[in-house]
Amino acid sequence: MTKKINVKGDIVSSGDKWIYDWLGIEATSPKDINRALSEAKGEDIEVEINSGGGDIFAGSEIYTALRNYKGNVIINIVGLAASAASVISMAGKSRITPTGLFMIHNVSGGARGDYNVMDKTSDVLKIANQSIANAYKEKTGLSDKELLSLMDQETWMSAEDAVKNKFVDEVMFDNQSQSIKSFYNNLGSGIPYKTIEKIRNTIKNPNNANSNESDFLLQKTKAQLDLLKLKGEMINE
Repeated sequence: MTKKINVKGDIVSSGDKWIYDWLGIEATSPKDINRALSEAKGEDIEVEINSGGGDIFAGSEIYTALRNYKGNVIINIVGLAASAASVISMAGKSRITPTGLFMIHNVSGGARGDYNVMDKTSDVLKIANQSIANAYKEKTGLSDKELLSLMDQETWMSAEDAVKNKFVDEVMFDNQSQSIKSFYNNLGSGIPYKTIEKIRNTIKNPNNANSNESDFLLQKTKAQLDLLKLKGEMINE
């Protein structure tokens, strides 16, 4: 029996996942995937991806977990596989819906400090780009130069282009209909880091062993107005 595993919404760290759950925002963390793989117990799995990406380190951890899985892994891109989600899609034999999109780009990050810090950050990001390109290279056979150029350009691909460039193995329903190119608005880019920090400082993690249900309900009631304010900041940022 084949088990289905979803990679939907933002790709986030396991430590931050509870914040997304609390706000009712769809997200996927390495802990989610590791739990699902443990439950699959070596059975074949199908991974459904529809994600604009997120935390590249969380994406790398999910990619590695899927590559290490002992059963067969089929990747189904049912919407979007962009950024960190595109890395995850390299973990097995893959298919993409005719209406799907695929995107690769450079790793991004921020820093504060003098020019030495900025130069160092630039060097680290270039190293991170090369690390991510390794996953693409193993799948596609493209050279480092070709891949880094595509990443520099933030390359978007239709289903046909993703298959043509060997990032994906085949288009779903290819024997039934022609592929349709789609454009997606409002791609998820995650909760702003500043807002995550405010939530961490305002609300106790309900999954903490020292928390109880009544404490959490009191916190949640007390925090409603603050959360409305935080959500307003997310829209304005």
